[in-house]
Amino acid sequence: MRELCQLPMRVRRMAGVKSRLTQDEVKQLQDLLGGRQFSLLYKASVHGYNASIFHAKCDAQGPTVAIAYNGSGYIFGGFTCQSYVSSGGYINDEKAFLFRLKGKEGVLSPLKIPVKTASGAIYDYSASGPNFGGGALHLLNQNTAAAATSSNNNYTFNVADLHGNDLGLMECEVYRVEDISSFLESPWRKITWTTEERGKIMEEIRSYKPYLNSVPRIRILVLGPIGAGKSSFFNSVNSVFRGYVTSQAIAGSDNTSVTTQYRTYPVKDGRDGKPLPIIFCDTMGIEEKSGAGLEIDEVSSIIKGHVPDRYQFNPAATLRSDSPGYVKTPSLKDQIHCVAFVIDGCKIEILPEKLEEKLKQLRRKVNQFGIPQLVLLTKVDEICPTLEEDVQCVYKSKAVEKQMRITAEKLGIPLAQIVPVKNYCSELDLSCDVDILLLSAARQLIRLAESYLDNFPFEKPEKEP
Repeated sequence: MRELCQLPMRVRRMAGVKSRLTQDEVKQLQDLLGGRQFSLLYKASVHGYNASIFHAKCDAQGPTVAIAYNGSGYIFGGFTCQSYVSSGGYINDEKAFLFRLKGKEGVLSPLKIPVKTASGAIYDYSASGPNFGGGALHLLNQNTAAAATSSNNNYTFNVADLHGNDLGLMECEVYRVEDISSFLESPWRKITWTTEERGKIMEEIRSYKPYLNSVPRIRILVLGPIGAGKSSFFNSVNSVFRGYVTSQAIAGSDNTSVTTQYRTYPVKDGRDGKPLPIIFCDTMGIEEKSGAGLEIDEVSSIIKGHVPDRYQFNPAATLRSDSPGYVKTPSLKDQIHCVAFVIDGCKIEILPEKLEEKLKQLRRKVNQFGIPQLVLLTKVDEICPTLEEDVQCVYKSKAVEKQMRITAEKLGIPLAQIVPVKNYCSELDLSCDVDILLLSAARQLIRLAESYLDNFPFEKPEKEP
């Protein structure tokens, strides 16, 4: 494995976003935290001085350090070893503390203020920025470039010592705090990261042919919450075979599903190439509230093959046998042969309870049909920012392994049926390593679909006259 996985950088930046910390400041911070390394998650001047954005970037990230910079040269903030989860209450943390790295006019003068009452260490509210002690130190106060401080029973200190009474913020950054040993010595799953392996998997997919003559191409139903990357997964696999990044399926993020139609997408081998033996079936995103997003009853109709391509979803009126376009007598080739659940790896720990239950209901429904399933854990580069620079570290990252195991536990699915992927979202060019992850997932979907077709009697090929 590459040096990047073996000797991680002390501060990892986000793609295109630079840390404000100098090397001397990083060293002082490491002295306070005990020789850790940091991955930048949130930068207010780039992402906005907004509590909701802070939580979207920083929830479920494990230990974090929030750092504020004011116009008087002070650098100050707070550390928690617990994850933000937007719980709406206090988080107990005996290891939390406030700190100052630099004092007046930017002079290095480290100060550490340990938590006094651990049960009130962190106020974890979705409408609040980093909030230590319920107001002892509150950054992004009222969604502005400002801090609010007040010595209280949770943290006792002289407020002027912390920031020189200058509450205006020039910048606010939040970093995930990682142990130096945040990577395993060897990957727990073996993958060959070469262009030859990429070509080998592509050829394996190209040459695959379902053994049933009545099923020329297998159908993969792609399900998942809104914003998890369902449509982006198809676009990414399609891009690999097109030879460039493309976006055929509508993808993006919104409060409601961007996908509003049922679409069947064949994958072509090149722009004018022949269709590959796989069709991705895209649907509306799954939402936690009833009457919104994809309904469970419609999943049954899709699996059975009753739903036509370009069917317009209407949560208020599900598909019926007398609906226009309803496929009354679907054959096996029209039905679903495998289901891919697409899950945002950064949000699995904070899935709303109702959404988690809905996903479990869908799993049970799919199980009733005996359809095999695979979970695609997306956004692994956000789980572990090292993967932005080196995807080959994916099966050495402890953070990714942890999220995969949490997913297995929450959805009740074997770990062997969960694979990490990175979709093409902001990139303009293909990457061999990203391709290999995507192709490995597509190959596994084909293998699972083949196991499902094994349940049907073999068809002898017709004799030529």
